[in-house]
Amino acid sequence: MKIIYSIIAPIYNEIDNLPELYRRVKKVMDSSGEPWELLLVDDGSTDGSTEGIRELAQKDATVRPIIFARNFGHQVAITAGWDYARGDAIIIIDADLQDPPETILELAKKWKEGYEVVYAVRGEREGESWFKKFTAAMFYRLIYSITDVKIPVDTGDFRLMDRKVVNVLKQMKERHRFPRGMSAWVGFKQIGVKYKRAARVAGVTKYPFSKMLKLALNAITGFSYFPLQVATYFGFASAGVSILAIPVVIYMRITGSGAFFGQATTLIAVLFLGGVQLISLGILGEYIGRLYDEAKGRPLYIVRDAPDDQ
Repeated sequence: MKIIYSIIAPIYNEIDNLPELYRRVKKVMDSSGEPWELLLVDDGSTDGSTEGIRELAQKDATVRPIIFARNFGHQVAITAGWDYARGDAIIIIDADLQDPPETILELAKKWKEGYEVVYAVRGEREGESWFKKFTAAMFYRLIYSITDVKIPVDTGDFRLMDRKVVNVLKQMKERHRFPRGMSAWVGFKQIGVKYKRAARVAGVTKYPFSKMLKLALNAITGFSYFPLQVATYFGFASAGVSILAIPVVIYMRITGSGAFFGQATTLIAVLFLGGVQLISLGILGEYIGRLYDEAKGRPLYIVRDAPDDQ
């Protein structure tokens, strides 16, 4: 049977959300009247989600479990979904139901109009603190302004992609992944659909500030040289200040001013330049570390159990 829609849901300790996720996805997709499959990618869960996924797969053949050998991360779980999906249209959705499955039909409508990437734009965000909303807004606008690819603001991984787009994405094997940036980089005909992001149904967020920061670093280093350019700008600025300061210091010494005598000024200058150098080395280290990871050539993920009909 030809599969039209493949829905990919990365799962990490979402046992309380699994039944409701399955129920709502099934209700929505059955109403479409077209063949579909639900790929549940278990990213090393420890709360019983693995067994819950297997039980759903036993009851319903449209559920296809992909069980990782350990936790490899949300972005890699999405990649595994791409690898195993059989549909003509591939949808990524969060298991916490903040991305309402009912929106899938709106994404599909745009796909049928000829768009090859239909991304969901967060018009409203329920159940999130002001700090979360503020940092998220800053993150999206920072990424948009400094990356080489214009990634739409206020969008997550919730989107529909045509098979031809996913076939291209499957060829991109970088380890530090940023799927929403990758789907923007490949091009094709794209459009956004606004939706209301709901509050989490159960459980706790799997993306605390530390993981959001890591994701931001992956986005910046994967799609921009801006941090390296900042280090260069700091160097030129420091050199420029030094050159301008030389005649000022000479004049002050000649006129007998004591403003530049003593060790305090020297110490401040040394600390400032040392800080600039350490920041620059840290930025270089981030890029070199990513090159090292890529050079090792390890697989992105290891699967313990997956459908035979990949």
